[in-house]
Amino acid sequence: MSAPEVKKVGVSELEDIEHQQPQLLANDADEEFGGTEERKKLEKKLLRKLDLRLSILIVIYILNYIDRNNASAARLRGFEDDLHLKGQEFNTLLSILYVGYILMQVPSNMLLNYMGRPSIYLPCCMMVWGMISCLTGVTTNFIGALMTRFFLGFWYKRSELGVRTAVLSCGSLISNAFGTLIASGILDGMDGRLGHSAWRWLFFIEGALTIFVAACAIFVLPDFPSTSHGWLSALEVRLAEKRMVEDVGVSDETADAAQSSQVAGLRMALTDWKVWCLALALTSMVISLSFNAFFPTLSATMGYSRTVTLLLCAPPWGFATLVAFAVTRHSDKVGDRFWHIAIPLVFGIVGFVIAASTMNTAAHYVSLFLMAQSYAAFITFLAWVSNSIPRPPAKRAVALAFINAFSQLGNVAGSYVWPTGWGPSYRYSYAICIATNGFCILVCYAFKRHLEQLNRRFEKREQEEGLPKGFRYLT
Repeated sequence: MSAPEVKKVGVSELEDIEHQQPQLLANDADEEFGGTEERKKLEKKLLRKLDLRLSILIVIYILNYIDRNNASAARLRGFEDDLHLKGQEFNTLLSILYVGYILMQVPSNMLLNYMGRPSIYLPCCMMVWGMISCLTGVTTNFIGALMTRFFLGFWYKRSELGVRTAVLSCGSLISNAFGTLIASGILDGMDGRLGHSAWRWLFFIEGALTIFVAACAIFVLPDFPSTSHGWLSALEVRLAEKRMVEDVGVSDETADAAQSSQVAGLRMALTDWKVWCLALALTSMVISLSFNAFFPTLSATMGYSRTVTLLLCAPPWGFATLVAFAVTRHSDKVGDRFWHIAIPLVFGIVGFVIAASTMNTAAHYVSLFLMAQSYAAFITFLAWVSNSIPRPPAKRAVALAFINAFSQLGNVAGSYVWPTGWGPSYRYSYAICIATNGFCILVCYAFKRHLEQLNRRFEKREQEEGLPKGFRYLT
């Protein structure tokens, strides 16, 4: 397809390509792998190799979130006092990380695509954010802490770690549990060592651990199939490449036309209202999930010591991990997205209502469990985004990066939802979370109804033209 023709590719044509996906895949033969049964055996072997190597991403993901959220734990042990923070300065320290994240999301995707070596790019980024996290421990004022948190956002790249898999996404929840346990040990045992405050040791140790894991990851992480050598046979490389084509749902020849222009992909993504709808819903949800960054603070309102407070943070996130894994697995099994997003969000609203209504210790702790489990909706939503973005790959890549970056505005806003002046009840904060949660559910419902209309259009076309059942959006 020539360059002028690329500009003619529209949303309806891309949906037609998606609609024809089963027919395209049905014509693909597996003779080169020795037949269907032999391909299944080879595929299982390939997946085992991939799982072993990619399991390090779970560790990376956990450390990623720990580095991002350690300021909240440090707040309990003199972080604000030592840096002489006042007013909204602590909240600004949290929000500035997401500014760097937003600015670098798309450029980072472009650089990774240009390099074609995730095994080098991701660990190097990880080393940089680990070093920056360490530097936070030597800051002495608001400006120093602000700059380190800002540049940490430049290198925190979640989308490159495969958030579409439930297991990996649950790493973010596990990190909240492990992070508070690790922080509890460091803050309780390292205060005054070598003349440094406990909160400084928190940044030193967790940053150093991140750097160490990053160095190991260079030798473990795989690259793209075409550039992975030594640990894959030629036939396994071919199968891996074919699986990627099948996952995209369009042959290379078809996709090349749309991929020939990144500008065309950007234009198609930004002119598709579904992209904006998903971005708006996710942003609203992220605001409601802002309690995550202040979880130790909310736990502290129950009146226990600082060490016990951090230990109490772990069980809710352990529970949330189990719920998220169950919800996402069931969502995939039944092919539903909306209800598996809405129901956890509703339970989250119940948690917010309980927390806003009473300061009873038992009730308040139960509310933390209900809040934490609402992350199951977030993980399911990420899968819905991937399911709902039309081809070509150029548009899909830009759309995913844009939605992810746009939603970080919710983290920027959420950093100011929990001012100290609203504590210890934080009723206004919970009210904001209830409102944004409810708005997200309404937007998701409207999106679900639209996808149902598109599916009915596909079904009508199949009946009129006598075609077999083809592509359907997951609703």
